[in-house]
Order: sequence, then C-alpha cells, then structure tokens
Amino acid sequence: MKKLLAITVLFGALTISAQDKKEEPKEGWKKGGNISFLFNQSAFNNWLAGGTNNISGTLGLNYDFNYTKGDWTWDNKIIASYGVTKLKGQGAQKTDDRFELNSLAGKRASEYWYYSAFFNFKTQMSSTDVSGTQLSHFFSPAYFQFGPGMLWKKSDNLKINIAPATSKLVVLSEDLAPAFGVEAGESTRYELGASVSGYYKFDIMKNVSVENILNLYSNYIEDFQNVDLDYTVNIVMKINKYLSANLALQTIYDDNAFKGFQTREVFGLGINYTF
Repeated sequence: MKKLLAITVLFGALTISAQDKKEEPKEGWKKGGNISFLFNQSAFNNWLAGGTNNISGTLGLNYDFNYTKGDWTWDNKIIASYGVTKLKGQGAQKTDDRFELNSLAGKRASEYWYYSAFFNFKTQMSSTDVSGTQLSHFFSPAYFQFGPGMLWKKSDNLKINIAPATSKLVVLSEDLAPAFGVEAGESTRYELGASVSGYYKFDIMKNVSVENILNLYSNYIEDFQNVDLDYTVNIVMKINKYLSANLALQTIYDDNAFKGFQTREVFGLGINYTF
C-alpha cells in the first residue's frame, strides 16, 4: 500500500505542478483519435557484418470519446494495437497484441473532485505461442476492473482516479490454467483491492506530444504489499499531417502473470490518420 500511495503522490505532484491554469470543459461530446501504422524493413546483400532480411508492421488505434453535461463527466478511451514481424526463412511472429477499454464516469463534488465509478477491460486479439507452448488465446486471459471512487479532474488531459473498493476479475480458458493467478481446473479468479489510475497528456514542444497512462492495483485478499503496475508512455513527433515518428514505452508488473517486470518498446516512422 505504501508503494501504491508513493507512486500516486509522485504522479499527482508532477501533473499538478505542470498545470496551473483552470480549464473549463465544454458541454456535450468531444471525440477524437488517431490511427497509426508503423513500418520497419531491413535488407542485406553480401553484408559481411551479418544480418537477416526482415519486415515488420504495427497497426494502432487510440480513440477518446468524452461527454460533459452540467456536473456530470464521462470519459472513454479505446487503445488497440497489433504488430507482426517476418524474418527471412522463418514464419511470421506477433510483436504486439493489445486491446483495452477504459470508461470513467463522475458527478462533481467540488471544483475538481467528482464521485466516480470506473470500468477497465484488457485482453489480446490472437493466440500467443512460444516454443510450442500456448500462453494465451483470444479473450484469454481477459481482465476486468470496476468500482466506485473519487476522481480529481483538471481537464480531459489531466486526471487521477482513486478507487479503494475495486473488483478485479481474471478470465482464462481452462486449458491454459494454472496461469495468471487462475488455479488449475478453474476459468476465473476474483480479487478485491484498491486501484489508482492517472492520465496526463501534454506538449513538450511544437508537434511533440507525450501521453502518460498509469494504472496501479493492490489486492486486499492476497499479497496486499505487491502492487500491480501498468505504465505506458506514448510520444508522437509530428513531421506533417500524415507522417510522424512514434515511440511507445510500456512496463507491467503483475506477479500472478510473471515474477518480474514486463517491458515493451515500439519505435518507428508512422503513417497517421487523425479523426
């Protein structure tokens, strides 16, 4: 719990200190998103230093649809990405596979504070096979989190939600158990704990934006001192309306899935469509 609070306070201090102007939200729907395609290719011919011809691509979606009316606010975000790489002489391999839906509703309690309720869903879109061992399928594992709490929201680009009574459900096909905390012969695992989520997006200079997405969770029922962490940084450096250099960094800690940190880094020249 101390780790969860410390990380939350640090994230909150950074975001609050970086924003001092009050931003009045506009009522109604505010929708916007980005579709990107990152492409990488390498080719070698008589290259004495060595190398294998390869080609890879990653398709991504980041879409927000938020609603404000009077004292009510409802923020929704969809994040999806799928990547494949092909090495010469080998079959295609998956490099990225993610689908996530976040929904957060709140009713104003004071200037920036709201009574809130949130829902989070995470899964992947295809099976994962490593050295002949199946690690995942479509919708297996799938993670659900939901619960009441308090939301501090300065704007659509700066908010922190604290939910001290969060239900977490892990769904897993029985052929993959035991894994991800689900016992052999079971298909679900239920947890009750505390959740903290933070979102902060800003421009560090013209045409360079940084998006921070933080999720923390601590299980009351088992190993309360172990805090699950999911932190993503998306950096977009726009070249023109349709081209950009995109960098995504993600780190996950969940001791039920893996005893250590999982990290992901994707960088490439992106073809973007904003809508």
